[in-house]
Amino acid sequence: MYEERPSRLPGAVVWEISRSEGRPVLPDGCMDLIWTPGDLFVAGPDTRAHPGGDRPPGARYAGVRLAPGTAPALLGVPAHELRDRRVPLADLRGAARARSLTARLDAAPDPVTALERIVLRAAADAPEPPDPLIAEVVRRLAEGTPVAVTAAAVGLGERRLHRRSLHAFGYGPKTLARVLRLQRALALIRRGTPHAVAAAAVGCADQAHLARETRALAGTTLSAYAASLPAPAGSGEASAKRETPRPSGSRTTA
Repeated sequence: MYEERPSRLPGAVVWEISRSEGRPVLPDGCMDLIWTPGDLFVAGPDTRAHPGGDRPPGARYAGVRLAPGTAPALLGVPAHELRDRRVPLADLRGAARARSLTARLDAAPDPVTALERIVLRAAADAPEPPDPLIAEVVRRLAEGTPVAVTAAAVGLGERRLHRRSLHAFGYGPKTLARVLRLQRALALIRRGTPHAVAAAAVGCADQAHLARETRALAGTTLSAYAASLPAPAGSGEASAKRETPRPSGSRTTA
């Protein structure tokens, strides 16, 4: 079972999985600090679906999903160094610090809240606040603004925006725009929007374009994704479909 709530850290989400079903984790532009008993690690920004089957069934996980572009200041490492990786916190903050934090979470009566406090402290101790320019880039790309127009709006050339994006997001603005566009399309599909309508709404050329993006970024087809969604109430479908699979580095029950 998956549960989430907004974090006290602006833009972040606190989540917990108490049962793993092995669904893949889809790219969402975010990075996560994740705890499971005895381990604390960072999920870097994904450019493709990450297999969910590597999590043992029944394992408990808690995490804080950090909004696109906000994690590097907290972790002290450029996002591109963590792209498509799951990295032990010990590799980023030192073994002694990671062991101490992991032990604290293992012993906490509420590891989810304790993990959020750790992230809030890291944000308070960060040498610089989040870059408002990066937040504006995310906002514009999430709305479907073209990369060239976004670069001009924030006062950067496309090459400079690309360099800034590698540090902040782990990849260039065009990749982030594709990831965010796919997220918007899949959100519409989860609400019952026909595939062709969802494709047009997010700026894809046609349904075939959206299908190619789904295959490339999510590792599945539109029909398979739609089939994995929960059945309408009272339909009698199997309980395995009750939970909505969420296209996110931390929102997926996997």
